[in-house]
Amino acid sequence: MAIPLKDIRNLIIDMDGVLWHGNKAIPGMPAFFQTLRRLSIRFVLATNNAGRSGQEYVAKLAGLGAEIAADEVLTSSQATADYIVQSAPNARVYVAGSPSIGSEMAARGLTVLADKDAQTATHVVMGGIVGHLTYDKMAEACMAIRAGAIFVGTNPDITFPGERGIIPGNGALLEAMRLATNVAPIIIGKPEPEMMRQAMRRMGDTATSANTAAIGDRLDTDILGAQRAGLSTLLVLTGITSAEQAATDPIRADYVFDSIREITQALQEPLPKV
Repeated sequence: MAIPLKDIRNLIIDMDGVLWHGNKAIPGMPAFFQTLRRLSIRFVLATNNAGRSGQEYVAKLAGLGAEIAADEVLTSSQATADYIVQSAPNARVYVAGSPSIGSEMAARGLTVLADKDAQTATHVVMGGIVGHLTYDKMAEACMAIRAGAIFVGTNPDITFPGERGIIPGNGALLEAMRLATNVAPIIIGKPEPEMMRQAMRRMGDTATSANTAAIGDRLDTDILGAQRAGLSTLLVLTGITSAEQAATDPIRADYVFDSIREITQALQEPLPKV
């Protein structure tokens, strides 16, 4: 059962398609955060996008008019690094994707391997693909996984909302690697609940399913991930999901809004449940 909007004290918020498209803020974004601060609603921005570091997101948000602290941002690369350091603190990691993933691993004391050492990896991590993944890196990753390295994907998003439209996401390449290795990846980002649980821990012991909700634009990752973590869900229609899909898909959000501007209004004067 969804919690009433008036009872929300904590929010886990997706970014791409919710707060912006590419480098363009969605209208009402700064006012949304101002309202959260005024209402003392805590939040963590949890994104499946592994292509940027947490500090890069803080800088991007500042440039778009929102002041956010570093500990209020959780990327799938951070969540993946935390998962690996907790489950295998002596891991040797080969990253097929964004350098920000390697930076997060190294910051936690994990060994990050160069291409020439890829075949000694205990873990292969794929994510943050835009501009950073070559065929040669995919080949190294493929051979390492076939040799026994644990295959980890930061996120399973098949597509990604860019400034010009919908483009391929990390999930599309994970599927290619799965076909090449016959090994399914361990997924850390949404819709698996690990990222939601990490976000709740960041907000403290008082963040519970009775007062926490998640905002996203994708039914198959943001909304499903929140549901698997036992949270209420708010869907916005500014990203991947259309109004028709929101009304007919087997995965249904508790609340559906045109955009975060409408959520801002609803948090002050809660609307009826959809």
